[in-house]
Amino acid sequence: MNLVEVLLEQSRMRPQATAIIETRRGRDLTTTFAELERHSGQVTTFLRKAGINGSDPVLILHPMSSELYAILLGVFRLGAVAMFLDPSAGRAHIERCWELQRPKALIASPKAHLLRFTSAALRRIPCKFVVGISLPGATSLTKAKQEQPSNDCAPCSADTPALLTFTSGSTGLPKAAVRTHGFLLSQHQVLRRRLELVEGEVDLTTLPIFLLANLASGLTSVIPEGDLRSPGSVEPIPVLSQIKRHQVTRCAASPAFFERLLGVPLESCRDFALLRKIYTGGAPVFPRLLEALSVAAPDAKVEAVYGSTEAEPIAHIATRDITSADRSAMRGGHGLLAGLPIPEIRLRIIPDQSGQSIGPFTNEEFEHLQLPPMQPGEIVVAGDHVLKGYLHGHGDEENKFRVGNEVWHRTGDAGRFDGQGRLWLLGRCSAKIRDSQDELYPFAVECVAMENPQIRRAAFLIHAGKRLLAIESHTELDPLVLQKLRGDLLWAGVEDIRVLDHLPVDKRHNAKIDYPALRQLLDTTTNTHT
Repeated sequence: MNLVEVLLEQSRMRPQATAIIETRRGRDLTTTFAELERHSGQVTTFLRKAGINGSDPVLILHPMSSELYAILLGVFRLGAVAMFLDPSAGRAHIERCWELQRPKALIASPKAHLLRFTSAALRRIPCKFVVGISLPGATSLTKAKQEQPSNDCAPCSADTPALLTFTSGSTGLPKAAVRTHGFLLSQHQVLRRRLELVEGEVDLTTLPIFLLANLASGLTSVIPEGDLRSPGSVEPIPVLSQIKRHQVTRCAASPAFFERLLGVPLESCRDFALLRKIYTGGAPVFPRLLEALSVAAPDAKVEAVYGSTEAEPIAHIATRDITSADRSAMRGGHGLLAGLPIPEIRLRIIPDQSGQSIGPFTNEEFEHLQLPPMQPGEIVVAGDHVLKGYLHGHGDEENKFRVGNEVWHRTGDAGRFDGQGRLWLLGRCSAKIRDSQDELYPFAVECVAMENPQIRRAAFLIHAGKRLLAIESHTELDPLVLQKLRGDLLWAGVEDIRVLDHLPVDKRHNAKIDYPALRQLLDTTTNTHT
């Protein structure tokens, strides 16, 4: 089944209901499900006449908007493959992505088209379309509105590619994640159940894949004002105003996004209490944030969701299910509680063999490999909504392995089960500390530091041969705070604590510590506190 058949069913059941609300130049613009279906059908007709056919890769460079989803649905209806990459990663990244998959068409905003001046790869794309004003060398997609909308969808099997996205490739060639129509349908079904997507609800939507799930479930999606490529820099007041104006009832976003919304005076944050469902993930979610969200929205269900690009979601836990004993365990170095794995996924802990290829295994061999509760190791997952492989197999050897005929994914994260079957996260396998003392994972230490409200971020690593805790503070730290922190971490053998103006984080969610960048930063700074 073509994914669009599920998405467009909503336009037939509730054509005049609002699908997307966005704010442009101070004005709220609404798009109904019927309007979205019509526009996407016009895009399909327009692209087909331009020579774009089923299976053709189409690179899309356009921000979250109703236009983006009309384009995306139009591409899906053709049976073509929608490609997305991060242009801010630089010209070399664009060139490497082009080498992995050469698109037949480019559909981009006028701003994104400026990249053609510096990127030979973008110039080599045969068909170019611009969203909005006409530009030299590109056909305006506005002409699609003159077309008769297509009413059909290209037939697709579960294995037909639909969506292609690229990792940053900071250590070499990027990996290209291929999502098929079958995968996207499975992921939608899981998200609908686990995020309790109910038609008629109003969702503040920060992640593109979640807006797709909303469209298929009949929700209204409000796109926040601001640059969602940098959720940790979004201006909170306009977004809080949107929550009030549109009576938003739910939101799923990164911790950095929610920290921005909660970082305003209490009077300005009052509208946050309208939310009834709050989900946060994409980076470590510490109990302190979950508690702050629960205080700001006392009637809301607040959950932390653990997942990855290749498997979203994996596990979840609600604030109310974190006990005082759990908090004590996190302060004692047990790790970060992520909760129970969702029923749709199979999750196992195996010995940490980060950086080495593993498998294939027979079912019996794999069963013997699995670690018992409380023992730390590498988190591996399998399921219908778990990515089975990468484009051209690039990345499969390091990140995939087979058990019988089933493909398993290596998350690259370390964790352990407790006696209740709940997952505790320990950090990236590659960030594990190995020295003469013993082995230790970063979250075990970082959870302790993050209990202090004055500490904004924390990172534990080996630097210059010492176990070092780097911290970023909201304010200048009291020496007594550092003294207490040293005492709390005696068990971890921390030899140095360094306070920095900022700790580098990932570009996508603005919340995960970038350990390689942190090491470079530490090499160029001096201690401010030890």
